Amino acid sequence: MFDILIRDARVIDGSGAPAFTADVAIQEGEIAAVGQLAEAAAYEVIDANGRVLTPGFIDIHRHADAALFRSGFGAAELSQGLTTLINGNCGLSMAPITGAHAEETVRYLTPITGEIPQELQFASLKDYFCSAEEQNLPLHNGILIGMGTLRTLVSGFAAGDLNLLQERDLHYYLEQALADGAMGVSLGLGYAPEIFYSTDGLIRALAPLYESGIPLTVHMRQEGDGVVESLKEMLTVGKALKTPLEISHLKAIGTRNWRRAMPEMLRLIEQAREDGVDVMCDVYPYAAGSTQLIHVLPPEFQEGGTDALIAALKREDTRREMKRRMQTGHDFENITDLVGFENVIATGLRCEQYKPYEGWSIERIAKQQGKDPFDALFDLLAQEACMTTMIDFIAHEDDIREILQKPYSGVISDATYPSSGLLHPRVYGTFARLIEKYVVNDKTLTLEQAVHKVTQQSADRFGLTKKGRIAVGADADLLLFDPANIRENGTYQKPDKPASGFDYVFVSGVAAVAEGKLTGKCGGNMLY
Repeated sequence: MFDILIRDARVIDGSGAPAFTADVAIQEGEIAAVGQLAEAAAYEVIDANGRVLTPGFIDIHRHADAALFRSGFGAAELSQGLTTLINGNCGLSMAPITGAHAEETVRYLTPITGEIPQELQFASLKDYFCSAEEQNLPLHNGILIGMGTLRTLVSGFAAGDLNLLQERDLHYYLEQALADGAMGVSLGLGYAPEIFYSTDGLIRALAPLYESGIPLTVHMRQEGDGVVESLKEMLTVGKALKTPLEISHLKAIGTRNWRRAMPEMLRLIEQAREDGVDVMCDVYPYAAGSTQLIHVLPPEFQEGGTDALIAALKREDTRREMKRRMQTGHDFENITDLVGFENVIATGLRCEQYKPYEGWSIERIAKQQGKDPFDALFDLLAQEACMTTMIDFIAHEDDIREILQKPYSGVISDATYPSSGLLHPRVYGTFARLIEKYVVNDKTLTLEQAVHKVTQQSADRFGLTKKGRIAVGADADLLLFDPANIRENGTYQKPDKPASGFDYVFVSGVAAVAEGKLTGKCGGNMLY
């Protein structure tokens, strides 16, 4: 007698192979049988009626480190078919937080993870896991150890490469986090303080990964004018370390780079793969991104941390220099030059003076205030203590499609969880959008290809041998749906509308969604 029997499903097993018709049985949280099970009995029988049955989707790039401790966590994720998340991306893991720079580390993380109260400031990843395991988790969560967090702990926001003592401390924290259960290592080279590494200094910082087989994910140093050179740098790092490399959210920012940089980058990745570098990439299926608003500033002004930056934003001489650099500079991620102030949307505003501007572009705010856009930006950041975020329209749809069609590309959300303000719709709908737009409507991918990218391919990349596949002995993380019914629902103006169309979502054999409705039942675990 099985616990659950799903009959007459169109099974897409996660391997990329064509769909086949079969019954699937669940017993004690695992897939117990796959095939023609006409004589089998179960406590619960679900007639699939030819609907699609797939493994649960895996988002290998999310920032829910702190969100999983909050009430209501899981609703947005389960509604789009997610059963497993990997957090701690872009160098920004929520643990460890300890030592002399702990307060600065919290301020560094908060715009992406949301508020981190004192009780969630863990001195080690082991402590983080212990506390998370006490939660009633609706879906599975793993975490990467963020090198930005570790560098902040050992040296704050000092510029330059680490000295030998700092490297020793960094390696200690890195090796301890990996021993505690980090699923990999993440870099955020587009952000201070990691932007201060030289390539050689970065390789030294990552020395414990040499020939380890531990995945290294990277938000590259630049994704605009310098994106090709930034990719070359990371391929050099990957080759030196001889460990799997994942290029996070591959894109080319700005009209002058659209449809020009991407073919060259994909050629470089393919050449590196032919040369033996284990490199893959991923992409979020949106033309807009979302991150800290300070990312539009020249990085050298972030030396010394948030307090130093706020002070700089209030001085006329440094404001003039910032403006000059943003008007002429091509040696950093100069987003306002690449896409214009009209495409940079302020979000997560906290001050009463600025809350009415939530969701406005910097250009619109400047016009409303009668200011130059640079002055409007600098004033906003100073008043908001640099804790605000943005949605920035940066990428080209044809670049996204070209990445999606490559066999070495995956699909991610890069969802961030600020505590307030307008969120990016990818928090609620990325994986529904993948099916609705890129499979059903545009036919960029077949359903089997799309499912493979967000199931078995993702699981294999991070060593999740029992996830991402429909096979006997695999975890019973499963989705039952009709692809024609999948809807994203959220928009940039009204993002907080959960996706719909997934009739059943099983997490370890527990029906977290049944007949299209959240059940409140929890089958999730921490993965390490």
